[in-house]
Amino acid sequence: MMQRRSLLQSGALVLLLGAQHIARGASIVAVRVWPAPEYSRVTIESDSQIKFSQLFVSSPPRLAVDIEGIDLNPALRELVAKVHADDPNIAGIRVGQYSPNVIRLVLDLKQPIQPQVFSLQPISPYQHRLVFDLYPTKVNDPLEALIAERLQEKGKSPAPAASDPLGDLIAQKAGRANGPALSGPNSPPQTAMAAAPTPKTDRLIIIALDPGHGGEDPGAIGPAGTQEKDVVLRVAHLLRDRINATTVNGNAMRAYLTRDADFFVPLQVRVQKARRVQADLFVSIHADAFYTPTAGGASVFALSQGAASSSAARWMAAKENKADLIGGLNVRTKDAHVQRAMLDMSTTAQINDSLKLGGALLGEIGQVGKLHKARVEQAGFAVLKAPDIPSVLVETAFISNPEEEAKLASESYQVELADALMRGISRYFAKNPPLARNRSV
Repeated sequence: MMQRRSLLQSGALVLLLGAQHIARGASIVAVRVWPAPEYSRVTIESDSQIKFSQLFVSSPPRLAVDIEGIDLNPALRELVAKVHADDPNIAGIRVGQYSPNVIRLVLDLKQPIQPQVFSLQPISPYQHRLVFDLYPTKVNDPLEALIAERLQEKGKSPAPAASDPLGDLIAQKAGRANGPALSGPNSPPQTAMAAAPTPKTDRLIIIALDPGHGGEDPGAIGPAGTQEKDVVLRVAHLLRDRINATTVNGNAMRAYLTRDADFFVPLQVRVQKARRVQADLFVSIHADAFYTPTAGGASVFALSQGAASSSAARWMAAKENKADLIGGLNVRTKDAHVQRAMLDMSTTAQINDSLKLGGALLGEIGQVGKLHKARVEQAGFAVLKAPDIPSVLVETAFISNPEEEAKLASESYQVELADALMRGISRYFAKNPPLARNRSV
């Protein structure tokens, strides 16, 4: 072990990228790097399962992974080249022949990291995957960022020491009774703060936008190759701009995206994120798909505590709930199952409000395109299980329909969809004013 550590720290790795091809029983099929501020992911896909061990060195931060039984082939050269300078977490990757039967990867990191290294069994469209998820140990509070942004707009800035209005505002959220706090390696740490008096200022309304899929999970793919994850992210960005420019009865609105770039977010983490910022609404944006190219139209779904409202809704929920399998969730995370159970507490009131929100959105979406169903459907979507946030899932159109795929890929239709969703959100609040809470700016 001392010899291995010495070699790692000295950097005395012999780089053999492409210099020789050593067959060990498994071949690398593809390598991918997914950078994001929240975490960076590296994936090695092979045609059979590979054995690995890992070593993390904290100073300077780097992760070494020894892999047995793979080919040292040109795909590893691609992995080294796929790390870009703007990756927030990875400075570079080195690959070398560590011993006759072991290849070592060294990931040089830009900051302290909590690494998760795990393997995934084959699932369409992937074969065996070895995954490196690199989570920064220091994470920003997203609610603090939203409030700070609003304070800057109003010409205020957080003051230090004794006079700290931003600190007082953030402290208020600790006293809100919004169910059990959730934490884990996939979510930012909770911070306990003392309660502070509520200032007499305007109320910040937060809308959580959830672009479906992302990263390893492309979602549905249209006949022309359009990927669902890309379309819904663009629509979410457009809708975010509209939300941030809108007020409700003089109260500012802010959009918070569960992902603002191309990376994978587990389903329960999407819900946790919405609760972390104390969102008033949760809107998950998707593009539908079916076996036949003739299916078309938009749909809106809410959660069902019992049976699905139709066989199609049940099928759709089952399809969307597979996202964690495709995207690649580390099921060995010790509290993943506990977190899922804690989120499975949706109330009748939440579902009723979700149906009202869904109806408002459906009415506006029907003004810009065809509807697949004229009423809000219900089924057991995992991503809609926040017990205290009205939550809907919008299937904007069928990306498997060539005509609708073309519309979804067009900027003009994306703008129309964003406008319709914004009108629907405004219609909902016109009839259902947001409740008073200790979140003001």
